[in-house]
Amino acid sequence: MTWLTDRQIKKMGFLRVGDNVLLSDKASYYNCKNITLGNNIRIDDFSVLSAGNGGIIIGNYVHIAIYSSLIGGGNINVGNFCNISSRVSIYSSTDDFSGAAMTNPMVPKEFTNVINSNVKIGPHVIIGSGSIILPGSVLENGVAVGALSLIKEHCIAFGIYAGAPAKRIAMRSRHLLTLEQQLMKDLKTDL
Repeated sequence: MTWLTDRQIKKMGFLRVGDNVLLSDKASYYNCKNITLGNNIRIDDFSVLSAGNGGIIIGNYVHIAIYSSLIGGGNINVGNFCNISSRVSIYSSTDDFSGAAMTNPMVPKEFTNVINSNVKIGPHVIIGSGSIILPGSVLENGVAVGALSLIKEHCIAFGIYAGAPAKRIAMRSRHLLTLEQQLMKDLKTDL
């Protein structure tokens, strides 16, 4: 993987960029003025961040793996210590599928009914490969999403979800919170 230089990143016009940010030169970034990137972030090849008016906020210590996408007009907020596995799609907008409006971005807006709804992904969330997160979804702290799952609503803290649509199948250990405290102590920092 080849990473963009600090100079290249600065020229892109992000709203904010933290320290130790690794952005693939093969990923795509749209409407950077509405994208905030925290510290210690890695975004891999062929990923797409396309921010609408709601913007995209990526916290600290976040990895977005190859071929993932964060797209839409609503806000997408990814908390600290999250891992978004390969081929994950996160949407904060959807077309009206009822037939009451036309669809696709090439149709004039007055003939469509695009619905924007924010997506909140809390700290320590891990989303398995090929999963889809739909507009309006909330993944509370520590949620784990199994591969190829469809999230379309609220997931409670430290729940493990899988399936299409996803259902809670177990609870996740909270030990990773102790590990976070140790990491912050070792680094002598706070988030």
